[in-house]
Amino acid sequence: MWMSIRSKAAPSPAQSKEGGSKSSTMPRQPVQADASEAELMEIKLGLARRLRELRAQHSWTQADLAARLGSSQSRVAKMEAADSTVSVDLLVRSLLTARADRKDVGRAVGLRRR
Repeated sequence: MWMSIRSKAAPSPAQSKEGGSKSSTMPRQPVQADASEAELMEIKLGLARRLRELRAQHSWTQADLAARLGSSQSRVAKMEAADSTVSVDLLVRSLLTARADRKDVGRAVGLRRR
């Protein structure tokens, strides 16, 4: 008995428009992810800015603050630059070490750059 073997080919553009591809019916997640990433970056920038201000108010060098945190001067520099390797948790802990209170942290988070 003779059997025909058909290979599965990629759907044509017409088939894709008709629902042959799941990607055309899936909602776009990157747009929402981009917005939340931008919001997180704004929060980190506000916390970093406030950390730098508090350090200056206390007349501490980055090395002074690093010693209080049990960290390094280069890490403090990364915190103040809101480097992507710095967590929000680390920034908040550092602000509290620099004698910020809850309201101060809240204001730093709530402020938007203009």
